[in-house]
Amino acid sequence: MACSTVTVPRIKLGSQGLEVSAQGLGCMGMSAFYGPPKPEPDMIKLIHHAVATGVTFLDTSDFYGPHTNELLIGKALQSGVREKVELATKFGVTFADGKMDTCGDPTYVRAACEGSLMRLGVDCIDLYYQHRIDKKVPIEVTKLVEEGKIKYIGLSEASASTIRRAHAVHPITAVQLEWSLWSRDVEEDVIPTCRELGIGIVAYSPLGRGFLSSGAKLVDSLSEQDFRKYMPRFQQENLDKNAQIFERVNAMAARKGCTPSQLALAWIHHQGNDVCPIPGTTKIENFNQNVGALSVKLTPDEMAELESYAAAGEVEGDRYPQMDNTWKDSETPPLVAWKSE
Repeated sequence: MACSTVTVPRIKLGSQGLEVSAQGLGCMGMSAFYGPPKPEPDMIKLIHHAVATGVTFLDTSDFYGPHTNELLIGKALQSGVREKVELATKFGVTFADGKMDTCGDPTYVRAACEGSLMRLGVDCIDLYYQHRIDKKVPIEVTKLVEEGKIKYIGLSEASASTIRRAHAVHPITAVQLEWSLWSRDVEEDVIPTCRELGIGIVAYSPLGRGFLSSGAKLVDSLSEQDFRKYMPRFQQENLDKNAQIFERVNAMAARKGCTPSQLALAWIHHQGNDVCPIPGTTKIENFNQNVGALSVKLTPDEMAELESYAAAGEVEGDRYPQMDNTWKDSETPPLVAWKSE
């Protein structure tokens, strides 16, 4: 199913006016975490191809590299491309002395925003996310600069209560969360909260970090620099059972005449028009395949069948080696307690 036959629709994210392509492009793997950085000219060509195709919602972060992914996006946005895209980046994750940390201090946020603007070569960020929640600082205190430098505010990996507290201070346009056929814990509380408050949902890793595209053979191709190699779900003790999920998805895709990745993405698209998946890739052919998912139609029975493949208890292993930097552990101190210190 080639992307040349697909028109990429537009959807509204949140209630503040942001409109994006119904599918975005996650850019992290071009520069970081999924093996060595990819050749810059090839990645710029891919980004330009995505925008020309109608996938205009680009996702990056100052943590990817760190900084190198924003620099790459900045180069790709030159020559009149900036006006055609919705640009999302993130702050809040720091890395020093070999250790990752989070920071939501307002002074840091201002400096982070200025740094992202400079690297991206833009004067305004369309959607600025707090990448991870700083549990030392009340969410109400982590104010983003409001001087025309950002248009909309987002959160990533935030719990339902954290989202409510933040939204009460300033409207949250989008929450980014891991959501796929094999990562569905957000459906219980986080997604209903977003919908109650009119907040858009951005699904990262909608292909299970590539597993729902390739299955267990993906692990054999990972370099030592690829952090997926060290994630619980990709460990041998969990891999055999998880491989059965992929095989079922693959068999259903064959029946429907699409690829497993298209089927997995179609499942996300069928969740509603307030959801935008942002699959990442470094290859134009894979990008084209992903866009083809927009043409895959699923019946309610097919949706239920897909969900049964990865029902609770069917997926082995956590999403991350440490789950303390996810929405499950994102509570911040009460504002009144923080003020009294």
